[in-house]
Amino acid sequence: MTKVSLGTHPFLLGFEQLERMVEQAAKSGKDGYPPFNIEQVSDRAYRITLAVAGFADDDLSITVENAKLVIRGSQGDTHEGRVYLHRGIASRQFMKSFVLAEGVEVVGAKTENGLLHIDLERAEPETVVQTITINKA
Repeated sequence: MTKVSLGTHPFLLGFEQLERMVEQAAKSGKDGYPPFNIEQVSDRAYRITLAVAGFADDDLSITVENAKLVIRGSQGDTHEGRVYLHRGIASRQFMKSFVLAEGVEVVGAKTENGLLHIDLERAEPETVVQTITINKA
């Protein structure tokens, strides 16, 4: 049986980039740290919530790079001079990425009670009708 990809199907022209984005999303979802939720707030609005307890606002960065939302967390070593008898709270770096569909934009972000909320909104698509003139040979 032959595998049909989006880029080779005769009715799906120009979807090669979508196929690459799906593969990218599948690879980036393997790490479970930090845990996160994705919720649909309305027909065109979403919220991603990450558990970032222990991270200050300055330790976090949010960027959009090539239709990919990237959240990074990096804590400095503030534990100098401390002697731990038990250290169960990890202070590690993370990078979490989410592929954004065309027209989806980040509209805001805030931290609250150890959670980072990122609000996204999908723009209302414009209906475009284009008439093509048929030229005589």
